[in-house]
Amino acid sequence: MLAPTKLSLSGERFSVVYHIVGNHEEVMRKAEDICVEQTIEFPADLVPDDDIRSSIIGRIEEVEACDNNTFRVRISYAVEIVQGELTQFLNVIFGNISLKPGIRVQDLHLPEALLRDYRGPRFGISGVRSLVGVSDRPLLCTAIKPMGLSVAELSRQTYEFALGGVDIIKDDHGLTDQSFAPYRERVSRCVESVQKANQQSGRVSLYAPNVTAPGDQLFERAYFAKQAGAGALLVSPGIVGFDRMQALADDDRIALPLLYHPTFLGSFVTSPLNGISHRVIFGLIGRLAGADIVIFPNFGGRFSFSREECLSIAQAAREPLGHLKPIFPAPAGGMKIERIAEMIETYDNDVILLIGGDLHRHPQGLQKASQLFRESVLQGRRYSWQSDYLAPTIQQ
Repeated sequence: MLAPTKLSLSGERFSVVYHIVGNHEEVMRKAEDICVEQTIEFPADLVPDDDIRSSIIGRIEEVEACDNNTFRVRISYAVEIVQGELTQFLNVIFGNISLKPGIRVQDLHLPEALLRDYRGPRFGISGVRSLVGVSDRPLLCTAIKPMGLSVAELSRQTYEFALGGVDIIKDDHGLTDQSFAPYRERVSRCVESVQKANQQSGRVSLYAPNVTAPGDQLFERAYFAKQAGAGALLVSPGIVGFDRMQALADDDRIALPLLYHPTFLGSFVTSPLNGISHRVIFGLIGRLAGADIVIFPNFGGRFSFSREECLSIAQAAREPLGHLKPIFPAPAGGMKIERIAEMIETYDNDVILLIGGDLHRHPQGLQKASQLFRESVLQGRRYSWQSDYLAPTIQQ
């Protein structure tokens, strides 16, 4: 038995809502295990009746049946066990228990006592709108692709997209530093293309290179992009780490909007019985980690997310969260121009419409496709690509 411990704690706690599979007895046993496993990871019977037992060990606050085999359990933790570290926060909410079946992080309740340690998004919705000079409509986004094209071809795409009126042109997340399109050359040429198009159009388009890279190269690429004149950065926190995305967001030498790409994170959300909910990993954790735009697969595309799951991401991206700025949801993944009106109706005005490959289908090229992408948003017209022309219909 340990000697009793006395601690000086604030009493402030944050909560994690878990969905736990099992009957009531099994769920209570799992919940008690979570309280210990996610904190002291030590035999609870060896802890005396002291501040470790009463404050450090997780505390079951609510238990509610969801259906015949799942319960909603809210467990609270002292803010001091996180101590402002995003890495430790992730460790506490879903560390060792991620190795156990039938447990899913469904939601977070985060008090200002915890949030004040996080800067969050540098720009958010209002800041990104200010950069591109657009205040009253959804923003347009696309990606340069496919992998394997030369720098000359990718920079040509960037120029045509920008001249056609796309607000944000990003690297495809598979473009890194390959021999056929080296990073520094690609970034320099694409920045030049966007700047040339901006001068000609009088608008502002941003180019966002992909800085996802091995640890010793991540910031080197980000600093180069900033120096070259990039307008934003694309990063995949599932690969480089959420704390590295947070560090990019907090670095005043970079000070660029961050687009959060979801690659490598699918297994967290695709099972309803395990992992972390769409809302938490893409919306809430994304904002804690400093993303300004969160990209996710829209319903009805080539991925399996439902309409409700996508709306939960958008809600978490934009709802009040202490002092943290709301951020743009960017539904994507095989979206077509015919669905623009539906997407705006679903997500409202504060959304980024990300259409990639479908813009390449227009027979008159990327600039024309981009112009019509823009018109479909500005004028409320619904378009569909045809084999050799574009046929508009009025969208009421």
